[in-house]
Amino acid sequence: MPRTRKPTREEIWERRAAINEKARGARLRLPEGIAEMRHALGLSQAEFAKIFSLTTRQVSEMERGNANPTAATLNRIGKVFGFQIGFVPRETSGAASVRAASKE
Repeated sequence: MPRTRKPTREEIWERRAAINEKARGARLRLPEGIAEMRHALGLSQAEFAKIFSLTTRQVSEMERGNANPTAATLNRIGKVFGFQIGFVPRETSGAASVRAASKE
């Protein structure tokens, strides 16, 4: 499989900013978030795995949603982006209705 070129420092910062924006809006979800973070850094699964003391298989399974990473693993990965794991409330139609009504 041919290697793609490594992103420039500027491209990495732009990708990180986009991921941070998604996280702020509670739109960064597992498993896609793991792949997005890896791509933002311009890393292969093997390179990403080595940095975070994982196996390539673990990275692949996390990205496909077939793994249950520990909180410690998610925190190690997220730390690079300034993230910590936590609970985010789900948006429900009932909650949206209550919020809309309270603005009137």
